[in-house]
Amino acid sequence: MVMSWIWSLFLFVSILCAAITGRGAQLGSAVLQGAQSGVTLAVSMAGSVCLWTGVGALMGRCGITEGLARLLRPVLGRLFPSTRSDPALARDLSANVCANFLGLGNAATPMGISAARRLKRGDEATDELCRLIVLNTASIQLIPANVAAVRSALGCARPFAILPAVWVSSICSAGLGVAAAWILGRLCRR
Repeated sequence: MVMSWIWSLFLFVSILCAAITGRGAQLGSAVLQGAQSGVTLAVSMAGSVCLWTGVGALMGRCGITEGLARLLRPVLGRLFPSTRSDPALARDLSANVCANFLGLGNAATPMGISAARRLKRGDEATDELCRLIVLNTASIQLIPANVAAVRSALGCARPFAILPAVWVSSICSAGLGVAAAWILGRLCRR
């Protein structure tokens, strides 16, 4: 709701400024050019997104996701103690983390929503649910597929040249986010 107000404000200010400065034609041209660029970018990214989503599905069918889930079980068991008694929650969380590792936020979303529903207790957000939201938002990405697709679509010769920066920044943001959620959860209980 708030974002719709913000975007409406931006639109109104843009039209007002264009009317005051007499640049309505330039505004109209910029709007059309931006819309065309957005569609071109989306179409050029579609192939890469389909490829990596397919790789994620193939990993699931080959059992690679299950193997990663076994590797992640000790870490997820510490972050989300409910996974010890709820195998479906453990499966959803593992699949969500694996999809985020591949940089496939669009593929990770359904599993994250399913896990969030399993973690919800009444009308309040539990500490585990807050940690899931933080971890899902600031996910660790080993292969930033969507970002690489955007870079490639915009003509970058080496779309994966950003890997070291992505690894460092995603590990730092996820680690600090989960630590902050953990600490704040303990402080709020006191």
